[in-house]
Amino acid sequence: MENTETILKKVPLNDLHTALGAKMVPFAGFNMPVRYSSDLDEHNTVREAVGIFDVSHMGEFMVRGKGALELIQKVTSNDASKLFNGKIQYSCLPNSKGGIVDDLLVYKINNEEYLLVVNASNIEKDWNWISSHNSFGAQLENISDQTALFAVQGPKATEALQGLTSLNLSSMEYYTFEITDFAGVSNVIVSATGYTGAGGFEIYVPSDKAVLVWNKIMEAGKSFGIKPIGLGARDTLRLEMGFCLYGNDIDDSTSPIEANLGWITKFTKDFVNSKSLREQKDKGVSKKLVGFVMQERGIPRSHYPILDAEGNKIGEVTSGTQSPTLSVGIGMGYVSTPFAEVDSEIFIDIRSKKHKAKVVKLPFLKK
Repeated sequence: MENTETILKKVPLNDLHTALGAKMVPFAGFNMPVRYSSDLDEHNTVREAVGIFDVSHMGEFMVRGKGALELIQKVTSNDASKLFNGKIQYSCLPNSKGGIVDDLLVYKINNEEYLLVVNASNIEKDWNWISSHNSFGAQLENISDQTALFAVQGPKATEALQGLTSLNLSSMEYYTFEITDFAGVSNVIVSATGYTGAGGFEIYVPSDKAVLVWNKIMEAGKSFGIKPIGLGARDTLRLEMGFCLYGNDIDDSTSPIEANLGWITKFTKDFVNSKSLREQKDKGVSKKLVGFVMQERGIPRSHYPILDAEGNKIGEVTSGTQSPTLSVGIGMGYVSTPFAEVDSEIFIDIRSKKHKAKVVKLPFLKK
């Protein structure tokens, strides 16, 4: 009989996470730590001090050669020609039907070398999609399996990490990176990015150095209260900032215009499906992604219906939680455009009861 069970991939630190007592769960095809202590404790650690996430499941592609920029310009919605060496850009890969193949980060190393960082669940899909548009002679290399990635996030991240590198971390601007020495390892990418809104860095190291670098980070951060953080807190932290999660808030059927990602959709160039997305922008769309705050007790969850005052369905929740920082239910979801204005009154159907909510401007957590 055929074994239909999917074999989960393991990050290089899989055994270490188990030894630390992490609860491991399947996520994006990987065995990943969802929490070590409690989601609330881990969330607060990142907001108030410093935490470390193992996000080695993410995908990394190198794009090299004279056609590198042309290929990136064709497949991504943002304008990568604006990048300078050491600059990072948030972008997305539009599909040919108006939806999104994936959202990603584009790192410019030099004029003929770029790093693309993609979501773990989409590594194969993205690779095939980008490769299918490579009529520019660019050289593509999938380095996902050779690359470990740690996100060290929180207000004390700079202090905790500074002793591990000769790079002046406090002088780094948001969405920039350097290739430098780190924890005794050379040619490490240190980027001033993250998914938490709490500040910090993402560190790309060779997989065979992952345990060494993790242990050195934990040692350096000990006096600053560093703790390992799981996927549970990662989700509540990103949601407080209103950051989209692929598969929840954006997917193959949602357009960047509907998802309020017009700011990364630049019509100064030709890219995949740019003509129809331009039409969407000019003519308007029938639904939009909004953030909302509960006005009554209740926790919104993914796929809960969103209703108007009369009880008609006007949309659906894509992400929702009880905000640990704000102590209130918050969420994101698509609603009919007339209800997308800030301060619009909407209702979330929680267990067949209407709970009042209000559309707000993102992020939920104001700095």
